[in-house]
Amino acid sequence: MAKFLITTVDPRTDEVVPLHYDNSDSSLTDLHGQSLVRTVDASLRSTPASAPVTSKDTPLGKTSPRVLKISLGLSCNYACEYCSQRFVARNVDTNPEDVDGFLASLKDWVMSPPEAIEFWGGEPLVYIKTLRPLAQALREKYPEARFSVITNGSLLSPSTNQWLDDLGFTVSVSHDGPGQHVRGPDPLAEPDSRAAILDLYRRLAPKGRFSFNAMLNRENQSRAAIQSFFVELTGDSDVHIGEGGFVDAYDSGGISQSLRSEEFHSFRRQAFNDIRHGKADRIASVRDRVTSFVNSLRFKRPASSLGQKCGMDRHDSIAVDLKGNVLTCQNVSATALAPNGESHRIGHTSQLDQVALRTATHWSHRSECPNCPMLQICKGACMFLEGPLWEVSCNNAYSDALPIFAAGIEFLTGLVPVYIEGDLPDARKDVFGFVHPTPADGSHKAKPFPIPVVAA
Repeated sequence: MAKFLITTVDPRTDEVVPLHYDNSDSSLTDLHGQSLVRTVDASLRSTPASAPVTSKDTPLGKTSPRVLKISLGLSCNYACEYCSQRFVARNVDTNPEDVDGFLASLKDWVMSPPEAIEFWGGEPLVYIKTLRPLAQALREKYPEARFSVITNGSLLSPSTNQWLDDLGFTVSVSHDGPGQHVRGPDPLAEPDSRAAILDLYRRLAPKGRFSFNAMLNRENQSRAAIQSFFVELTGDSDVHIGEGGFVDAYDSGGISQSLRSEEFHSFRRQAFNDIRHGKADRIASVRDRVTSFVNSLRFKRPASSLGQKCGMDRHDSIAVDLKGNVLTCQNVSATALAPNGESHRIGHTSQLDQVALRTATHWSHRSECPNCPMLQICKGACMFLEGPLWEVSCNNAYSDALPIFAAGIEFLTGLVPVYIEGDLPDARKDVFGFVHPTPADGSHKAKPFPIPVVAA
């Protein structure tokens, strides 16, 4: 783990204030070791449990699921540019004939009702003939479980909307707002699918069961523009926008839409400006991550309690297909190989005690993560990526986390981080690109703070 010297600026006075940040317990102090955050008394807070640490050599097992993710197959009626599944090897698709066998098997490996059941594609509604009997049977069996599905929205219809509503689904429509043309086809450009999406929004949004899920990429960098797009589309200033993080690079498409080194600073400035001026307050990845980071500082959250960001390194989070194959996650198939050479089929539900997650690498087993000031926010990027794809994803995640880091510290102290000293590449030290070295002594001085201060 690592400690960092953070140069901050008071944007009200341009005063430069140095701080220390320790990622092992998310502590923020002045140079004398005095905390700058009103922390919760240690006697009043419980010690978080250590997260499982998984790797190829120390595989994770699985237990009866608290979160059950069911992969219906990877077929889709779209071919999006940076889809994480685009080049995943396909196995034989499941079909309605698989439903009865899957349901009959549940008694052998689901020991208590799951809290959440997620239905995944591909495009899940491509599998509507399988999804309907499966979801209806699971709703009867687990009436209290939260149901969710993510769809591109193109196959929605009034009858499907009614069915989704009746079964209590939470529905997310994947759409990048003004950047949808980068991702792929736009269902909002087709009158029927547009009408169906807005019909479903009107049904579910008042019940807190609808979101638009948008991703950032190098051609779609403004969360403010994304939020404005969906507010205008729905006429709802409280529209919920899920996800909202920067894309991971799962293939060449993801690499092409990743940040270039010359774009790091401009993206961070824009993202921070959007956050501190309230232009991204409806976006989950902003709201939730700022809150989480602020709480990490208040509670001095130990890094040992951090699992991977996706949660699929938990014993009780399981992705399966209808053949009973247990998978690394819902975005892979039983015939695909992970970058480390292991099969993404990590076992079978008929032998749950033998399931072994060998395809993932916990952040503590990577060389970069323990020495990164963004650890408490990023939580290790994608757990199964390796090599160049992971490096590009790591760069995206770092620049995506920095504005969250800065916003959390400003919220608590009124100070904005502008430079981070530590065992970091030079490109990661200068937060926003307006710090320059002083040649005489090698120290760093901040230029006048260029982002307008928000009036109290």
